[in-house]
Amino acid sequence: MAGQLHFGLDTFGDVTVDADGNTLSHAQVIRNVVAEAELADRLGVDAFGIGEHHREDFAVSAPEVVLAAIASRTERILLGTAVTVLSSDDPIRVYERFATLDALSHGRAEITLGRGSFTESFPLFGYDLADYERLFTEKLDLFAAVRQEQSFSWEGTVRAPLENADVYPKTESGSFPTWIGVGGTPESVIRAARYRFGLMLAIIGGDPERFVPYAELYRRGLDELGSPPLPIGVHSPGFIADTDDAARELLFPYFKPQRDRIGRERGWPPVTREQFESEVSHGAVFAGSPETVAAKIARTARALGLDRFDLKYSNGAMPHEHLMHTIELYGTEVIPRVRELLTD
Repeated sequence: MAGQLHFGLDTFGDVTVDADGNTLSHAQVIRNVVAEAELADRLGVDAFGIGEHHREDFAVSAPEVVLAAIASRTERILLGTAVTVLSSDDPIRVYERFATLDALSHGRAEITLGRGSFTESFPLFGYDLADYERLFTEKLDLFAAVRQEQSFSWEGTVRAPLENADVYPKTESGSFPTWIGVGGTPESVIRAARYRFGLMLAIIGGDPERFVPYAELYRRGLDELGSPPLPIGVHSPGFIADTDDAARELLFPYFKPQRDRIGRERGWPPVTREQFESEVSHGAVFAGSPETVAAKIARTARALGLDRFDLKYSNGAMPHEHLMHTIELYGTEVIPRVRELLTD
């Protein structure tokens, strides 16, 4: 690892239930997300990320607005996205919104850009899925031009050209940290290196160590481009409880319906209990006691040479109280244990 490992928490703002199993309103879920971020800040977690979705089972469609509310109630935690779907947004407006967030938070904004693993935003905002790759490629190029915070010209096929354009507000530091979320294609890894953006590996299934070649490819790409080292992070789902058994028993009833719902949309078979147990034991689900989760994070961090690990702590409709407990255990027990393991 290039330096000390940093720790984040990510949520998609999953619509949750109360203690009696009643579905909460989108409004209450959003307020709960703010409370979860406040707790993470108090516990010393380094970063908090919110995903963007435009569907019934997720409450957050405007992460920047929620992050701005969090900024006013926190002091030190980095505030970012997991991810911003750049393909169906306007890169200039995206930059302006995050530059504004950076001002409100006194320089604590960051962003993770991606094509998105969900596609509901494309028809909603009038984009053709047939243009999926072209939209992301060109808009990422435009975002990179805007990020320089200087007058620029740009031309592509997805919007009118720009000549000597400038974007405001300017940030006090000259920009904010930018990551590219990568699901596992070499082309995306090379793209992140070419733009000198951080690499955030979204590992949601299988052994995390299978992503070692992507981390190595990214480092080689930066080296060949003459770029200094840039951070590599991992975003993976997980849940922490007092014991391994408790974590598995609490998580599975919420994990399975969400994965099955997504699976039906993508043609995946239903998740079995055996598959869930395998993902927890050897795969990408970081669930268990603080000791178990810390050991798994440390192994992954060593194998990939990570600078950052983000735990996606929201998994389906699990009640807010359980989410708050997992955040507490992450901040008070998991993070110190990982740091201790990595210094051995």
